[in-house]
Amino acid sequence: MDGGRQRLDKWLFFARVVKSRSLAAKLVQSGRVRVNRDKAEQAAHPVRPGDVLTITLDRRILVLKVLAGGVRRGPAEEARTLYEDLTPPPAPRDAALPDALPPLRDAGSGRPTKKERRETDRFRSGE
Repeated sequence: MDGGRQRLDKWLFFARVVKSRSLAAKLVQSGRVRVNRDKAEQAAHPVRPGDVLTITLDRRILVLKVLAGGVRRGPAEEARTLYEDLTPPPAPRDAALPDALPPLRDAGSGRPTKKERRETDRFRSGE
């Protein structure tokens, strides 16, 4: 590593954010990685300790502060020493807005019961 800098795709691979270096390069080129709020456009973008990465994955957004550059893709414990996780906790799923009222439906306005359907069928057939 030159002067504490490292290629972004290598760092993402060493920090175990993605499974392969080619996936890391695709992630960067697709515009899903920001370094200090600026969109990284190349996989060779240098990162150094102190940089803050914002990474958009499938259903989550990671905010990681680079603490060190990686030397190899080691175990997960070693990878966790490369960054500090600044990701805000996800909002609880069942936390509804306090002002929101549950949807109301008049009794009997839903689907007909089996008995009501049979009565409708008898009426239509003329019995």
